Amino acid sequence: MFRIEENFSFKNQDRIVIGCSTGPDSMALLDMLLKIRDKYDLFLIVAHVNHNVRKESYQEADFLKQYCEDYNIAFESMIIENYGDDNFHNEARNIRYHFFEDVVYKYNANYLMTAHHGDDLIETIMMRMVRGSNLFGYGGFKKVVPMDGYSIVRPLITYTKNELENYDIENHVPYFVDYSNNKDIYTRNRYRKYLLPFLKEEEPDVHLKFLKFSNSLNDACRFIYKARSKALQRVLDQEKILIDRFLQEDVFIQKEILYYLLSEFYQDDLILLGDKHIDIIMNLIHSKRANCFVNLPNEVIARKNYNYFEFVREVDEIASYEIEFDQYVLLPNHHSIEKVDFTDDNSNNICRLNSKDITFPLIVRTRKIGDRISLKGLDGTKKIKDIFIDKKIPLEKRDIWPIVVDSKGHVVWIPGITKSKFDKKKMDDYDIILKYS
Repeated sequence: MFRIEENFSFKNQDRIVIGCSTGPDSMALLDMLLKIRDKYDLFLIVAHVNHNVRKESYQEADFLKQYCEDYNIAFESMIIENYGDDNFHNEARNIRYHFFEDVVYKYNANYLMTAHHGDDLIETIMMRMVRGSNLFGYGGFKKVVPMDGYSIVRPLITYTKNELENYDIENHVPYFVDYSNNKDIYTRNRYRKYLLPFLKEEEPDVHLKFLKFSNSLNDACRFIYKARSKALQRVLDQEKILIDRFLQEDVFIQKEILYYLLSEFYQDDLILLGDKHIDIIMNLIHSKRANCFVNLPNEVIARKNYNYFEFVREVDEIASYEIEFDQYVLLPNHHSIEKVDFTDDNSNNICRLNSKDITFPLIVRTRKIGDRISLKGLDGTKKIKDIFIDKKIPLEKRDIWPIVVDSKGHVVWIPGITKSKFDKKKMDDYDIILKYS
């Protein structure tokens, strides 16, 4: 006997988005919610993603749209037009959950419900154990995950796939079968086909044993999180890790801190990360290099800058630019350079030039390999790269930092950092004043 209310406490007028694929699991979930809709005056919204990899997917989307019209259910759908990631499942999941969240916010829903069941939990735990994770990751997924303004709920976590298929048969619930789930090319499918049958033969209720294992780890994690929370207060400075303080913590807590900060980008799906990723990050932190980074799954970057370490989402940055200067220029780093008539400022934000010493036009550009500057008051030249290192300019800022050169390629100024031999003192002869702000 299936009673979804035994797995979750519904409230009157709950607004629920259901991630529905037309498979037997999600259609069972949808039917169970329909059966209690009037009792709790629920507002249901079906969110469907057409993954666009099977010709049947369009037929399934049309069926579900009509099904929702017949039962007076709000329906939202999307088609994934292109895939760019080598890992299809990872990319598809990210697209799905971004879409689901958009639907949640559109309808001001308080829950997103998915049809993950006990077999899914076993597969996830086994995959993470083989791949490597932390205690939270080894626990698989939770039944309820608080998000920003709503919660992800998996109310079918105590049931098996076979039980849900039997429910569909007994209740005459229509569904489609995605036969790509039988292909061995996907990791999860291999666990499903070869490991699950063996485990269930040994213990028919093995899914409940794994659920108990998951809950026990989550209880242990709550205890560990208290220690981690105190450590975070010691090592974080505006969301960045202070490396010297971080290294004073126990190694176990260090790794828990890293997993915690990474959860911002991966939420509850830490299967994307394994021991090898954490080892790479730890090596990065211990590296003697002042500036370095590594790329992580899903366009996340782990970045070290002297005594600071952080995780950031990769963005498309302007790799280079070259702008002919006249009177004013707005730069890609959100600063500007302008020609002014007068200033008492004598900092590195000001450059005074004599037009007789340089060749026009002036060019504002990004650095190039081999760039050197003749520093004011010093013989010889110095590499721009070495100046950035000396001034501790973060690696991500160096590539878009402005360099002012004349038309012969002589570096006349690095705004905000240092002046060249072309810069004039206040009492010298000059006819150009440039200001960086």
